Amino acid sequence: MTGLLGPAEIRELAARLGVTPTKKLGQNFVHDPNTVRRIVTTAGLAPDDVALEVGPGLGSLTLALLPVAAHVHAVELDPKLAAALPETAARFAGPDAARLTVHPADALRITAAELADPAPTALVANLPYNVAVPVVLHLLAELPTLRHGLVMVQKEVADRLVADPGSKVYGVPSVKLAWYARSRAAGKVPPNVFWPVPNVDSGLVAFTRREPPRPDVPREAVFAVVDAAFAQRRKTLRAALAGWAGGADRAAEALTAAGVDPGARGEALTVEQFTAIAASAPTGPATAQ
Repeated sequence: MTGLLGPAEIRELAARLGVTPTKKLGQNFVHDPNTVRRIVTTAGLAPDDVALEVGPGLGSLTLALLPVAAHVHAVELDPKLAAALPETAARFAGPDAARLTVHPADALRITAAELADPAPTALVANLPYNVAVPVVLHLLAELPTLRHGLVMVQKEVADRLVADPGSKVYGVPSVKLAWYARSRAAGKVPPNVFWPVPNVDSGLVAFTRREPPRPDVPREAVFAVVDAAFAQRRKTLRAALAGWAGGADRAAEALTAAGVDPGARGEALTVEQFTAIAASAPTGPATAQ
């Protein structure tokens, strides 16, 4: 039976490795077994799921994933932690440790080819807070095999990821995640389950991959509209998309063609509406206005 890491084990491992958590890498190690059990249960892994964990640290969540996943890919940027994780798994997980592959790599640069055997189907991770959103978006883009996931992030980031149109925190992360997946808030995690104790609460975000809103409209085209719309959040779309369209009048034409009010703001639009705007992008050179 796999043993899980409590406060004593976490500190013993850290001391033996000479590891001090760093803010630069966004490191906060979970030392509460009940929290990692909750994460794994909420993730809802099937026996054939291949889990991808980013930032395994000392191995708290890794050890909880090994008994329930067909395989676990752990991507760790810190070379010292990456080198130590197989030994920790062998010590605490016994035969289950054979299902672990550790990748000493940057999750923002890792490729599908590096994670191909077997390909990940579920992202389950306590993400480093300083790169949480770009990591999630990169992995969803790079790994079409990812079907679902559960990530722990800073509560403020969790709120942004799952926000609906019209919310004060609805923005670029909300829309881009919605392009890939349907998401929901899956609970709050208090600071005292981490070492060191962070100054903020954490939140769990669950997601399930969906089909793109329109297969004929490239993701890059949609995201270009999203980025332009929120770069000047308080402006109307007619003004905010002027640079993207080649002029305010051309932006208004594209918006009208997409069935969107040119006087609306980006924070009111769904991902389907952003996709419709991208599909109505002006063609040909802009004329002077």
